[in-house]
Amino acid sequence: MHHITPVILCGGSGTRLWPLSRTAFPKQFLVLSGKTTLFQQAVERLQALKNPFTILNETLIVTNEEHRFLVLDQLREMKDVNAKLLLEPIGRNTAPALTLAALQAINNKEDPILVVTPSDQTLQDQTAFSRSLHDAFEGASNGSVVVLGIKPTKPDTGFGYIKINKSEEGHRAFKVLNFTEKPDLSTAEKYVESGEYFWNSGMFVLKASVWLKAIQHFSPDIYEATLKAFNQKTQDALFIRPGEDLFKAIPTNSIDYAVIEKCPQSDFEIKMIELDAGWNDLGSWDAVWQAGDKDKNQNVVYGDTLLENTKNSLVYADHKLVSVAGLDNIIVIETSDAILVIDRNQSQEVKMIVNKLSIEKREEKNLHRKVSRPWGWYDSIDEGENFKVKRIQVYPGASLSLQKHLKRAEHWVVVKGIAEVICNDKRIILKENESTYIPLGHTHRLSNPGKDELEIIEVQSGTYLGEDDILRFEDTYGRCD
Repeated sequence: MHHITPVILCGGSGTRLWPLSRTAFPKQFLVLSGKTTLFQQAVERLQALKNPFTILNETLIVTNEEHRFLVLDQLREMKDVNAKLLLEPIGRNTAPALTLAALQAINNKEDPILVVTPSDQTLQDQTAFSRSLHDAFEGASNGSVVVLGIKPTKPDTGFGYIKINKSEEGHRAFKVLNFTEKPDLSTAEKYVESGEYFWNSGMFVLKASVWLKAIQHFSPDIYEATLKAFNQKTQDALFIRPGEDLFKAIPTNSIDYAVIEKCPQSDFEIKMIELDAGWNDLGSWDAVWQAGDKDKNQNVVYGDTLLENTKNSLVYADHKLVSVAGLDNIIVIETSDAILVIDRNQSQEVKMIVNKLSIEKREEKNLHRKVSRPWGWYDSIDEGENFKVKRIQVYPGASLSLQKHLKRAEHWVVVKGIAEVICNDKRIILKENESTYIPLGHTHRLSNPGKDELEIIEVQSGTYLGEDDILRFEDTYGRCD
């Protein structure tokens, strides 16, 4: 009987899938394959491991404080998922993230097997995935570190490679000889030709105690700093927060660099089990094309599209009709505020575009026009000199913070549902087609007391309309100033 704790690493910014993926809404929360998000697929895959010989503990999700409500919203859409969220105040890469999860896993004096997976990959064959993991449980229960490896389909320079000893095999587990991170093309070609190398999937199976011993041995600075932050943790419902200042002092490093690549030729036994389940890490728009359903011309399309004499292309229409004619091997991604057109073979160059957006401090790097909030969402539908128009939706029973603005006034028109409005010492109820005015500097709050979604149109007017012109006095979601 194996005691299993799923660990889902839900960090990262997903910049290689810009403009669909943004810093505040990274790729794991997008629907890019199938009908659910990549994060939801990761949760479902691990939930499916439960069987008469496996006890499945609560899922541990390590994510950024900023993304906590995105995670909760997507968990609510799923059934019977018992989870805790470990919230990082700032990203410190995957080694501290897994250390947090391992410390939480042994918190109840248990030593479960951790199944560690990124939240932004796709797999086509759940049965093959489960079979590989159950094979991995055997090695992990005996104290081994087990990594899932992918047989290369081409000499790709974007992956880490695992060299195995093919003459040794037990429970389909091969001894790992060494790791190579992202080799050049000629080296990758030799690796693929040899048949002794596999891609590193980023999925690991090992006991919580084994990880803690390994991180303490190979990277004691990360272990000690993470332990101090964990010991200062606070818990609020499903949220577990390590000590913020202590966590920010943790050295940043990945699981691979901090531990995994140091295990061969050490006292920590490391093995690899092949995963043949249609794996794709969706690390570029070309990878999204590779994983997509193709038509007779090898095109992958999403949304409202028209293609003529176009082949081998990916066309994604989010808001508008996108028409493409007479082109081959291209990618077109349309969102409400940005369009990307790029050669499919150059799709990794998206990161250069994102770098330029960062240098120019453009909001298109971080936010979509439609922005998710814990109470609902807003969509900035128009903007000009001294005005901005937003469409705002508030979930049933939800409220925005009690707040005021120093540089703008607001006009609200209810187009759906019922609104409760507080403005200074006044409280009013607005129904469809009714409106109100929030003068500059007045303390106010918008709430939805009904059972259906509330939707309003907000017109802001003032000399400055930035999102940082807000002073919060009360907030349900812990965002008070």
